[in-house]
Amino acid sequence: MNDILPEASGTWRFLEQSVQDLVQSYGYTEIRLPLLEYTELFRRSIGEVTDIVEKEMYTFLDRNEESLTLRPEATASVVRAGIENGLLHNQRHKLWTAGPMFRYEKPQKGRYRQFHQFDVEALGYEGPDVDAELIIMSARMWKRLGIDRIRLEINSLGSPDSRVAYRKTLVNYFSGVKNRLDDDSIRRLEQNPLRILDSKNPDMQAIIAAAPVMLDDLDDESAGHFAELRVLLDEAGVAYTVNLRLVRGLDYYNRTVFEWVTDALGAQGAVCSGGRYDGLVEKLGGRATPAVGWAMGMERLVALYAACGGIVPEQHADVYLVAVGDVAQRRAFSLVEELRSSIDGIRIELNLGGGSFKSQLKRADKSNATYALILGEQELADGNIGLKPLRSTEDQISVAMNELAGMLAARLA
Repeated sequence: MNDILPEASGTWRFLEQSVQDLVQSYGYTEIRLPLLEYTELFRRSIGEVTDIVEKEMYTFLDRNEESLTLRPEATASVVRAGIENGLLHNQRHKLWTAGPMFRYEKPQKGRYRQFHQFDVEALGYEGPDVDAELIIMSARMWKRLGIDRIRLEINSLGSPDSRVAYRKTLVNYFSGVKNRLDDDSIRRLEQNPLRILDSKNPDMQAIIAAAPVMLDDLDDESAGHFAELRVLLDEAGVAYTVNLRLVRGLDYYNRTVFEWVTDALGAQGAVCSGGRYDGLVEKLGGRATPAVGWAMGMERLVALYAACGGIVPEQHADVYLVAVGDVAQRRAFSLVEELRSSIDGIRIELNLGGGSFKSQLKRADKSNATYALILGEQELADGNIGLKPLRSTEDQISVAMNELAGMLAARLA
């Protein structure tokens, strides 16, 4: 787990706000969720035979001997909240949430045990049009942020019935090469053979590449859904590759799955991933509800933004008030509050801790403020204040105190 220090937090805040503005422009509204859930929620939704549930969850007993887990992902919590709060019966919701998630993984660059995700979910929508909108929205996000080292992979996992048929096909295939499977794959062969396709073991890749593909077992409805999705993406000008091995790491997915991947971050290739999970609401006790969403790792977005040359707009004070002398320093406290009340959104910093005129000017310059206001005993006596531009060669001027707010507002506008 790591700290996000002030030198980096500006980038985080800029990217978080950019993504929030984008998804809200598409009609998504925020939902805020607890960090802790009952462990059973994730076991039932994510799947018992997944790396997350088997190896990565932070799970413990509380004082009532109930098993709780720090959330490893957000979708299950969104669905749980929808069911508990009656949001899903004959309703449709487009939601977003963001915050820390927790997985006990091997730490490496770009991967932490506390990490952050931005998550969007569309509940109650069943057609390929919402799948397309979610993908197109994410494509617009990359364009808006100037991120070009990224590409889209899509696939379809079909309906539950077609997955059953595909599961049998996979079991037959992998059973024929069982002597070449690693221990994890042998264990998953009978429990969840699709997870074998998600193996990162280099020794398994040739075997996986030769395995039967899901699209050969798709039911007609899922095939039609996938075909229409591709038409909508084509018409929107969103380039993609059909990755027949893309299955995603969670059991609740069906039909559309997709990933945005990059070669700019080394081994951590996936930045934004998602898909459809039409059976999850019913599995968790609600009424059958179609749903689709995606999640994006914020650590990876920050790293990718930097790798693509992204520049964060500078955040600095508009004005730094220099006050010399005890009387001027006391007057400065009320003056900055008057300016904050008069000029909406002004960023003004008051020199604190005293100091000579020279040292205060150095602090003003270091703050990157646009202007310094200079208040001393002579200025107080005259009813004026000095206005010194710090980012140009303009000369310092004297401004009547009663005209200061209007002049500053005009200059800052």
